[in-house]
Amino acid sequence: AVQRADVKLNEAQLASAERNLAKCVIRAPFAAVVRARLARRDAETDIAAILDDPIALPGGGSVPLRQLVQIETRTSRGIIKHYGLKRSVTVTGDLDKTLTDTGKANGILKAEWQKIRLQHPNADLDFSGELDDLDEALDAMKLLFLLGLGLIYMILAAQFRSYFQPMMILISVPMAFTGVAFGLLISRNPMSLYTLYGVIALTGIAVNSAIVLIDAANERRARGMSVLHAAVYAARRRIVPILITSTTTIGGLASLAFGIGGESLLWQPVAGAIVWGLTIATVMTAFIVPLIYRLCMPENGSGSGSQATKA
Repeated sequence: AVQRADVKLNEAQLASAERNLAKCVIRAPFAAVVRARLARRDAETDIAAILDDPIALPGGGSVPLRQLVQIETRTSRGIIKHYGLKRSVTVTGDLDKTLTDTGKANGILKAEWQKIRLQHPNADLDFSGELDDLDEALDAMKLLFLLGLGLIYMILAAQFRSYFQPMMILISVPMAFTGVAFGLLISRNPMSLYTLYGVIALTGIAVNSAIVLIDAANERRARGMSVLHAAVYAARRRIVPILITSTTTIGGLASLAFGIGGESLLWQPVAGAIVWGLTIATVMTAFIVPLIYRLCMPENGSGSGSQATKA
């Protein structure tokens, strides 16, 4: 806004001001806005020196710039960041993992933001950092988990020459997940990205006990045993090898899983998921898989190739 109404600037004066002024805005009576720069000034020149620059008047003489403008001092940002072509402000922080985790903290932020979102229609939240990495890892893990299950199923289908028996073996996978959930409940540790890594590794380990049981039952059926006797024989004669193999795996990872001799934020959740999942899966497999074998396998025929559905 012009401070002195008796001073009128025409286009010639505005052009002159544009040549002489630095980073100023001049609003003339005819609503023109000129952003002008000083030709060259010392780097330490302050705004007072700029406001003292003379402006030539139409009738001769000059007037300091400060008499033509309203002066207002404000604090501006040194850097203006943009995200998606919009101005953005980045807020970062560290979490006390003993009190909460990334998922819970961001859940609280989302809930609180929904309460005040209508008051700020032009603003929005975008979560990045550890949560963004977690979301990307979870999306990749879904694909890797399904791919792993598919490979396990194809290998078992080729080995047992059956479409159905691999499904009985894969029942031990949700049993292992039950063990992981039970272990997290007992240890009071949150579900983390590294725990999920352990779950994926556990998928290929937990099926070993079921493979041993069903292979032993198929071998007895091939020798003429009934389904009931084959299932009982497999449960009785293969329980010791199953317990030995599982115990050695659990014992090898127990020190890392329980932090004996030192804790590791990276590998302890992985080992903990394998230890708890394998422990529960081994116990449940020894009882449940023979029962499922007895209920689902037909009495007619013998061996692994005698199922109603063959590969």
